[in-house]
Amino acid sequence: MMSLRRITIAAVLAFASLASAGLQPSPQTPVRGSDTVKGCYKSKGELTLQSEIKEGDFNSRGKCNELCRSKNKNVAATSLDSCYCGDKYPPKADLVDDDQCTEPCPGINTEACGGLDTFSVYNSGVRVSVADSDIASSSSSASSTSTAATVPTEGAESASASSTDAASGSSNTVGIAVGVVCGILAVAGVGGAVFFFMRRRRNTEIEEEHRRNAAVNAFISGGKPPSSSGGLSMSDSRLDPVMVNRRMSDGSIADNQDYSRRILRVTNA
Repeated sequence: MMSLRRITIAAVLAFASLASAGLQPSPQTPVRGSDTVKGCYKSKGELTLQSEIKEGDFNSRGKCNELCRSKNKNVAATSLDSCYCGDKYPPKADLVDDDQCTEPCPGINTEACGGLDTFSVYNSGVRVSVADSDIASSSSSASSTSTAATVPTEGAESASASSTDAASGSSNTVGIAVGVVCGILAVAGVGGAVFFFMRRRRNTEIEEEHRRNAAVNAFISGGKPPSSSGGLSMSDSRLDPVMVNRRMSDGSIADNQDYSRRILRVTNA
């Protein structure tokens, strides 16, 4: 009785030790018609996702291998609730330690269905001899993440290009506005210069005409300024022949007598 108890305790401790070491079993020798573990890989290689098992569905090593055998595929792989099938193993370079595949399968938590961006790969039993893939690809999660990340990147580039175009458009608009303002100022400056030139020319002509008129008036008036009446005397007695022959003393005391001596004149009463 005591020996049976000891055996039970040893078995429990062994199982616990195995569970603590990880859920991914060590690689096995392939057997035709039966699924065997190939190892833990960081990529899925050429394996493709099977649409029959959707996200959130029950998944396990046996269910995934059964599905791949029904499709006559040599290799099966599990990663959480996803199942992959193909004809070649992932590249040897992507093989990692078994302790990286410790994610329990949905529904059977004693089996490992990959890990963090890793895959539990199996030989489905269709063929014993299976080649390794030469294509090094990222894991399913990494691939999907990369694909998802490509769109934001392209979106970011598009947004950056749009911002650049907007900035360029704004710069062009500002440049056009500045050009229009400068053009208006230039036209206004030219118009102002023409206006002042014509005005100065007109003033010069008026001053010249005024000087000519003053010169003519001075010549006519004999160099004398205009009278206080505001007009010019157009008659000059010095130019009248009659006035020239007449003496200015006509009608005054006769100048044919000698008035230096007193003369007694007797007048009749």
